[in-house]
Amino acid sequence: MGKSIQDWAADFPRLQFRFEDRAGMDITNGSQVNFVFSEFKPDFCINCAAYTKVDQAELTPDPAYAVNVEGVKNLVQASVKNEACLIHISTDYVFDGAKEEGYYPKDQPNPINVYGLTKWKGEEEIRMNMHKYFIIRTSWLYSKNYPPNFYLTILSKAKQGENLSVTDAERGCPTDASNLAKHILTLIDSGNTSFGISHFTDGQVMSWHGFAVQILEEHEILQTTKLEKGQKSRSFARRPDNSILL
Repeated sequence: MGKSIQDWAADFPRLQFRFEDRAGMDITNGSQVNFVFSEFKPDFCINCAAYTKVDQAELTPDPAYAVNVEGVKNLVQASVKNEACLIHISTDYVFDGAKEEGYYPKDQPNPINVYGLTKWKGEEEIRMNMHKYFIIRTSWLYSKNYPPNFYLTILSKAKQGENLSVTDAERGCPTDASNLAKHILTLIDSGNTSFGISHFTDGQVMSWHGFAVQILEEHEILQTTKLEKGQKSRSFARRPDNSILL
């Protein structure tokens, strides 16, 4: 996600950026976070860091808690101290997927896996301790340029001639990271002060199988690829059947 924001930076000349990777600012290291904030004194902090290994989080939850909860807590404390606005990217996985018509920002979260729980706890750290913040929930985030993600994985396997089986049992809204990046920078550049929780997706509801079809059609290789509808995703973690964000 951070690379997608970098791609748009030149289009927002009024904004001054400082990009940090984990080596430069590990958000689980409170002292390092405080040092970077005190040195740069940002008006906004965009948190692109997250532990997103959904299945692994069920087996070893500590790393997910360290990044998604404790790391966010460090950013909250530094943001409050330096009067910065925190922009935090969250997920559809804070919901259980049982609501047929999809989820609005004010709907009550009810995560069904460790990853979703840690992301919700991270949201709560922000919501309970800050006034100037944007929590932006998104879903099925992918990039056409930066792996690994579903879009590039499907495309790579199809080009290698592999047979594909993709579940049709889960629904959501795929979201291009580039579109989310532009949305975030536009939010900052416009001076928007409608703080709180919002949802951002590309708006088109589909299944993972439907998304795979769209990817293959885009590259004109659908007719030459064997793609079938599979059962519900084989996953150690429970995943929401309906991830539609409204």
